[in-house]
Amino acid sequence: MRQSQRFYWCLLVLCSIWACAPSDKEATSVNQPIPNFEPPQDALFELLDSTQSGIDFLNQVTDGKDFNVINYRNYYNGGGVAVGDVNNDGLLDVFFTSNLNANRLYLNKGSLRFELADDAVVAGSRAWSTGVTMADVNADGWLDIYVCNSGDIAGDDRENELFINNQDGTFTEQAENFGLNDLGFSTHAAFFDYDGDGDLDCYVLNNSFKDPSRIRISKDTRNQPDELGGDKLYRNEDGQFVNVTQQAGLYSSAIGFGLGVVIADVNQDLLPDIFVSNDFWERDYLYLNQGDGTFSEDLRTRTAMISGSSMGADIADLTNDGAPEVFTTDMLPADNYRLKAMTVFDPFHFRDLKAREEYHHQYTQNTLHLNKGMGEFVEISGLAGVSATDWSWGSLLFDFENDGYKDIYVSNGIYHDITYLDFVDFIADRENIDRIVKEKGRVDFRDFLAHLPSTPIANYAFENQQNLRMKNKAHALGLAYPSFSNGATYADLDNDGDLDLLVNNVNMPAMLFKNRTDTLRDHNYVKFMFSGGASNPFGIGAKVTLYAGGKLFSAQNFTNRGFQSSTAPEVVIGVGSITQLDSAVIEWPDGSVQVLNQIETNRTHQVNRADASKKAFSAVSTESVIVEVSDQLLRRKQSHRENPYSDFDFQRLMVKTMATESSRILTADVNGDGRDDVLHLSSNGDEDKLYIHGKKGLSLIPGLFSADKEFESTCGAFLDIDRDGDQDLIIGSGGNHHDHPSPPVRFYENQGIGNFSPKGNVPDLSGSFGAIKAHESGEESFVFFGGRAIQGQYGKVPRSYLLKISGGAWTDVSPAYLANCGMVTDATWADVDSDGDADLVVVGEWMAVTILENNEGKFDPMTLPGTRGWWNAIVPADLDGDGDTDFVLGNWGENTVLKASAERPLKLHVKDFDNNSQVDPILTAYAPKDSVDYPFATKADLTRQLPYLKKRILKYDQYARMTFETLFTDKEKLGVLSHQAETLSNSVLWNNDGVLSLEPLPAMAQISPVYAIVVDDFDADGYQDIWMAGNLHDLAPQLGRQGASKGVMLRGNGARGFNYVKEAESGFYLSGEVRDAEKLEIQGEVHYVVSAVDQPIRIFKKN
Repeated sequence: MRQSQRFYWCLLVLCSIWACAPSDKEATSVNQPIPNFEPPQDALFELLDSTQSGIDFLNQVTDGKDFNVINYRNYYNGGGVAVGDVNNDGLLDVFFTSNLNANRLYLNKGSLRFELADDAVVAGSRAWSTGVTMADVNADGWLDIYVCNSGDIAGDDRENELFINNQDGTFTEQAENFGLNDLGFSTHAAFFDYDGDGDLDCYVLNNSFKDPSRIRISKDTRNQPDELGGDKLYRNEDGQFVNVTQQAGLYSSAIGFGLGVVIADVNQDLLPDIFVSNDFWERDYLYLNQGDGTFSEDLRTRTAMISGSSMGADIADLTNDGAPEVFTTDMLPADNYRLKAMTVFDPFHFRDLKAREEYHHQYTQNTLHLNKGMGEFVEISGLAGVSATDWSWGSLLFDFENDGYKDIYVSNGIYHDITYLDFVDFIADRENIDRIVKEKGRVDFRDFLAHLPSTPIANYAFENQQNLRMKNKAHALGLAYPSFSNGATYADLDNDGDLDLLVNNVNMPAMLFKNRTDTLRDHNYVKFMFSGGASNPFGIGAKVTLYAGGKLFSAQNFTNRGFQSSTAPEVVIGVGSITQLDSAVIEWPDGSVQVLNQIETNRTHQVNRADASKKAFSAVSTESVIVEVSDQLLRRKQSHRENPYSDFDFQRLMVKTMATESSRILTADVNGDGRDDVLHLSSNGDEDKLYIHGKKGLSLIPGLFSADKEFESTCGAFLDIDRDGDQDLIIGSGGNHHDHPSPPVRFYENQGIGNFSPKGNVPDLSGSFGAIKAHESGEESFVFFGGRAIQGQYGKVPRSYLLKISGGAWTDVSPAYLANCGMVTDATWADVDSDGDADLVVVGEWMAVTILENNEGKFDPMTLPGTRGWWNAIVPADLDGDGDTDFVLGNWGENTVLKASAERPLKLHVKDFDNNSQVDPILTAYAPKDSVDYPFATKADLTRQLPYLKKRILKYDQYARMTFETLFTDKEKLGVLSHQAETLSNSVLWNNDGVLSLEPLPAMAQISPVYAIVVDDFDADGYQDIWMAGNLHDLAPQLGRQGASKGVMLRGNGARGFNYVKEAESGFYLSGEVRDAEKLEIQGEVHYVVSAVDQPIRIFKKN
């Protein structure tokens, strides 16, 4: 909830006014029925009302004069829900927590009928209950109930409560006796055996009452333990829980605003790990269990980015590979109105400060961390389509319909839209406050609520499409009731083998959804219940893996799920149409293993640890296809150094930088020894680096280009310009520096041994170039100079050139098309039409793929329809072995909030709207829930770039409803240059006897922008494979961070199909912003030279 800080800061003004006002106990009644929603008749889930189920729980949160959202920050966070069989009758019971009133336990009477338990003790005696967990704390075979409390307005009365099951339908509160009466501002607790001694330990997740605005952004802050705000780990020592937080290596500071905690074995070492989602400034925590009673916090090394205000979290295997994914929720709306009216993003300079202070890369969006094995993650929420679900709380990963693939349920809603930006501005003005106080004749916060919207929002239910994509089917599933939902959990409440759903709402009745898979789907399931031994009767921590017909299904028996909620200590796994499984492997927390063969579906299997046998854990090792040999082959290497420059300082409406497009590679034999050498292009202030290829590898020749290090070298070509038998050099500069003159193209003459000097008698070309590509044809040579940008004028189209060299003379043979063909990023020469001469294929940003067909030296342009994109790279290769040239194209990728298609294209409208000699690029895009495209920029960014619009756009509400067409007048729109993109997919361009067709590459190839591509038969199976890499970090805050790729290898099958190869098998593993890759023969073997921003070149070869 970091963006809500501005709201709280402004409310300090209100607090100063009514701090001395007389008190009253009046509270506003806010109860609401569940809003009308007509689900389809065949909806999978059916909402049962209280007359059907007997569950009549209501978490009523009323804004009182003395106790409200102003002086209690988490006032609208809501309560949780837990499920478990507390009376051992074979039916799962339900416990709801209430913030201001009594907690309630409902006993399951069968057929989804519940009765309120008689025992008043479990109602709780402390203030502001939050999370709840059912666990057998005293190991007597009966589930107990642990309730977290955050205390009253004074911060008192907040001890957590432990209700020990008396085995007779009653409970006794004994938290102090067990050492679990934690005094923190608790949110939730998880019970699990972290130290492998057989009993359950406890992790208590605490929020903090520290003012977020007073937090010092320093990496040292989290190392300062706080008794009240910090999380705690309690070790079970013969029934007494002892605080071992510090000894275990866990953080316990006041900046840990914990909202979610989930336990799972994420790195497949049979040890339970901990994931904590933190609100506000602090990063999330990923604690990997070291097996010696300690944890290592590895989040920054194993994830590229996280949610900025992480709320709920869950962990489960979404891809059926045995390695569980991590999903966290945040507050990013999925419609333009709420994006513009409710959402504030961190400025780019502030996010960089936090990253430097080890708060990691945080962005306002949900995150889905795909586990690539052994706890290495790649964030794919944009690709999956799950990044934006509004103000979200609970996150549940479970199989809606037992089809064998887990889905994602998200509960969301905030009772008052406290980030409504017009309201924030309203209360920031003291005159508005004084006026209302005068009108009402009193000082009462509730008088301001009329200016604060209250908008129930439908929860999200994403069905797994089985290709790393998810699709919101909440309406079709019967789950799209608008609500203010918080805690949620799933469980098989009626023992029919499918998972029902429970949701705790604020100021609305709790919801119980009956799952009708058993009657509407022909899908099967397997249920497991666990006997884990005397100290862990319910087998918490056991893992189940099912095998059937080459398929794998897995689940872990941990109960904490989502937000402030927990499920039952049992496992239900859907298996689709499979009727019998080959085997089930049960891995117990102590390392013992149990194998069951020929498992029947649609029944419950009781498994017992006593039937398992010990098995020593051994990590799976795989021999990689590729190995790195940089240390053996690089001598005197030197890193590329990117200069500090931000496009956003000068063109605020740009959404991605052009400042990191250097670090490219050129290869040629520059000294005539028969071995190709390497030139590593560099940035402004850093010289280009020539590596001479000797007998033992590559050696840097320092200082060769130091005189020209003020240039941003982005492209170039080796070419024997003067026909003297050696390779001369052309280098172009790029970037978008607003204050730099148009840089000249540099021509260097090779003196014969790799010594280069400026060359005369060459064309006078200058500008920002994205590609220079040379082609020699007999006595003639052609050189293409692809214009990338007009410096400081992003969106305007630069000129490109095609020059011919013949007899030492340069001739401009550019077709008219090249005068404004687009913002070129790459090009290649290839015989597209198989007529024996080389054609030119050009790609660029906002460009269609363009073929300049060579007809006896005359080049005729042809653009391919439906291919306009944000292209970065193109590489020719015969991918299917049919004798003609296909192409691999690097685009922006699909792992982004921005989407593009022919029906919903991205558009860029470019003009100097305010006549200040600087163009203003207005990007429009479709938000996921909208059918109209809107300006992408925030109101703040737009009005800073175009100050005259401040008078036209007075309110955020007003701007949130404006399209490009309504934002600007007809006169202002005259002369606008418009671009369009209809695909962002990294793709293959197939050549079908000269007819070209574009096809997106598989899902894992879409996880980031691609700049570097190599095609080769890496695994020597006779088929061409693809390796690609990229990333781009410096983006507008709304776009997050494109840093997911560590390099992607795709194994070709010879039939135009490609399959993803994990990095552990491929051997290509490169973090950062990769910009180029080239094949190079070294010592008779093919090697691969790779370059990246702020890194030295690296060398790989086949293993």
